[in-house]
Amino acid sequence: MDDRTERRPKYLPAGGLAKLRHVTLPILPSEPDSRLNLLNLVPAEADARLREFAAAQGEPAYRATQVLRRLWHRPAADFAAMTELPAAFREALDRHFTLPRLELAARQVSSDGTQKFLFRLHDGQTIETVAIPDGARMTFCISSQAGCALQCAFCATGLMGFQRNLEAHEIAGQVRELKLLDPPVTATNIVFMGMGEPLMNWKAVDPTLTLLNDPAALGIGARHITVSTVGVLPGIQALAARREQFRLAISIHAPSDDLRRTLMPVNVKYPLAEVIAAAGEFDRRVTFEYVMLGGVNDAPQQARELAALALECRAFVNLIPLHPGGAGNFTPTPGPAIAAFARQLRARGVEVAVRRSRGMDIAAACGQLRVERLGRRAPRSADEHGDVQVA
Repeated sequence: MDDRTERRPKYLPAGGLAKLRHVTLPILPSEPDSRLNLLNLVPAEADARLREFAAAQGEPAYRATQVLRRLWHRPAADFAAMTELPAAFREALDRHFTLPRLELAARQVSSDGTQKFLFRLHDGQTIETVAIPDGARMTFCISSQAGCALQCAFCATGLMGFQRNLEAHEIAGQVRELKLLDPPVTATNIVFMGMGEPLMNWKAVDPTLTLLNDPAALGIGARHITVSTVGVLPGIQALAARREQFRLAISIHAPSDDLRRTLMPVNVKYPLAEVIAAAGEFDRRVTFEYVMLGGVNDAPQQARELAALALECRAFVNLIPLHPGGAGNFTPTPGPAIAAFARQLRARGVEVAVRRSRGMDIAAACGQLRVERLGRRAPRSADEHGDVQVA
């Protein structure tokens, strides 16, 4: 199918299928917007641009500070909503700058309070974001790519294939959009555990971390922001080079190369020994993510092997029950067997927790995020997309 066409719309009037069966509907390209996207700039850059602009408009410097606060700290839907500014200045801002929005296409609420949001992007791609309440904490599970190229055997997102990387404003924008709801949904914690591999999109994830953490933007503490990766080594090194105390989570899922290769094809490029060595050099706390697959990775010997890996790099281990709605024909490890596996890890001096299942009834649990791409272009492989890159 031509990338620029769709053979039929998703919804048709009664009796309309026969008329539209052979019709090709063109998707007209939109005119490029020459205005500067302020939401793709880290606060220091946005502040400098706004101060320069305010001076050119004959406005005092504090106007830049007023606008900056409305980008992330107290977000405005658009410049017109910044009513603390003079009308003429708001109109001038709109002529020179843009604040792109993510379209909220769907919202689901679980019986346990977890919420899942479907956002449509400017080019029709869609991503999912999950908000998980836990007492005073609200954790957002955010996406960094549309789809995923890694094809982990148990993950539904991998079934979508890879579409494209997200820009910084699209990643941090998930948090911004939920703050714009009435009533707002505000994050206290962020995990990069939604769609995609964040360390294969470091070009956008790097400034996004600044937007999430900077007090002039979203102001979330670095220790409350976790980047999850399958073990992309250059990305781990780039994250370690940042001075903020961002957390690192590594998807291990198997304690040996032979098994991990069958579950996670990326292990061919980044073998387990190299991933563990990189985790050992990371000077902050590292978490191992480990999905429990019945009869696959939950044997006592594998618990012993996993414990040895965790002790080597002082990692905390998160055991994750397999949830329905993922990929493959795997069987969940029974609860008592997960508990026994956890006891074996603790007996060897490893800190371990069993993750509580959240949002299962709305397919919002780990490994379940998957946007159906009906009527959309076919997925790309990673090497067919020029933006796929690591640090």
